[in-house]
Amino acid sequence: MDRKQQYERVFCHFDGNGDGKISPVELRLCLGLLGGEISAAEAEAVVVMMDSDGDSKLGLDDFVRLIEGTEEEEKVRDLREAFKIYEMEDGSGCITTRSLKRTLSKLGEKKSFDECKSMIARFDLNGDGVLNFEEFMVMMS
Repeated sequence: MDRKQQYERVFCHFDGNGDGKISPVELRLCLGLLGGEISAAEAEAVVVMMDSDGDSKLGLDDFVRLIEGTEEEEKVRDLREAFKIYEMEDGSGCITTRSLKRTLSKLGEKKSFDECKSMIARFDLNGDGVLNFEEFMVMMS
C-alpha cells in the first residue's frame, strides 16, 4: 500500500458519515480515539486553517496537507533536539568546530579539529565558520 492509499484509508476512517469530508466534530472524535486531546475550538481552528474550499470541512487534499505538515513539524522538533546535542554548551545557537569535535568524541567518533572544521565548512552557507540550525537542517537532509 503506497502513501496515498494509506492517507485515503485513514481519511475514510475519520470521515464518519461518509460524505467525503471531515468536519471538526469528526476530527475531534477520531483524534480522541487515537489518544489525542483536542478541544472543539482547536478542531474548528485546524479545519478553518486547512480548509481550501471554504466549506468548513477537510477534503482529502486538505487532510493530506494536515498530516504531512504534522510530520514535517515532528522532523523539525527531532532535528532541534539533535542540534542541541551538538551546539555550544553556552546555548549560543550554533555548532562550532570545537563543539562538533567534542560531541563526536562523546559518540565514539574520533575526528581531528581540521576534519571537524572541514565538515562545518561544507554546510556553512553564510560563511561565518559555525552551523546555525537552518544549516544543520540542510546538512541532515
